[in-house]
Amino acid sequence: MTDPTTDNAGQNGDAGAARASLEALRTEIAKAVVGQDPAVTGLVVALLCRGHVLLEGVPGVAKTLLVRSLASALDIDTKRVQFTPDLMPSDVTGSLVYDTRTAEFSFQPGPVFTNLLLADEINRTPPKTQSSLLEAMEERQVTVDGTPRPLPEPFLVAATQNPVEYEGTYPLPEAQLDRFLLKLTVPLPSRQEEIDVLTRHASGFDPRDLRAAGVRPVAGPADLEAARAAVARTTVSPEITAYVVDLCRATRESPSLTLGVSPRGATALLATSRAWAWLTGRDYVIPDDVKALALPTLRHRVQLRAEAEMEGVTADSVINAILAHLPVPR
Repeated sequence: MTDPTTDNAGQNGDAGAARASLEALRTEIAKAVVGQDPAVTGLVVALLCRGHVLLEGVPGVAKTLLVRSLASALDIDTKRVQFTPDLMPSDVTGSLVYDTRTAEFSFQPGPVFTNLLLADEINRTPPKTQSSLLEAMEERQVTVDGTPRPLPEPFLVAATQNPVEYEGTYPLPEAQLDRFLLKLTVPLPSRQEEIDVLTRHASGFDPRDLRAAGVRPVAGPADLEAARAAVARTTVSPEITAYVVDLCRATRESPSLTLGVSPRGATALLATSRAWAWLTGRDYVIPDDVKALALPTLRHRVQLRAEAEMEGVTADSVINAILAHLPVPR
């Protein structure tokens, strides 16, 4: 008979090693990307929760470089798709191709069949092509000609978009936005961070050659599985569950919003809070974990009223106001 004490020790050891590997991701990414710690943390949280990430920021703030650095620091397969107005759904998912040698159709998988898909400038492609990712992101499979084909595990979509350029873009519909676990804003760097960026480039840093920058794989699928198992064992008290529910229900009653957070958003916030609690070294969730992940998990799941938007109200300000007035469980 197995000794449960030994089992727990083994689980704790695996979890500790997995946490160290995921923490090392930050160190490796920092070799290529200066600052942007919240975005890096969000990508790690998404990996732990089997979720997808939407990165939003003006051009030139290292959104693509951030995802490429994450891919280089993980021992997983990765592909990139540059979304353009003429991109077709089959260019992403794959299609049936006629083989003249066998006189049969064979399936040629598209770039979505990978572990980490970088969907660059996703809002530059029409809704028809955007929606081709819906099944892949939610069901982790692609159906072509009536045949479902599973995607590899792990599978993460990291999409980027530019918030200031509207000509030639197609805003993501609510159904598509809701498939993203997190929406991370990538801000302009501080003065000192920008000096550090220029200093690196002056020393010969080439963002197209991450291997030369010293970015190496420090974690793999086994580390992710061990980490996910540890996150699943993270305790959530009934009070914390009620706190998450009350927060999401409050968004549905806000006079500034036409659309509040759905139950799917509540489950997403609970999942990201557990992952953050585990990353910070705890096996239980506290209210501060919920507060830390509320904005990136919920900001893209609410819709502002037109008059509120004209007055300068933002989704972040509405959620922050709700958090400030919502009773916090002890």
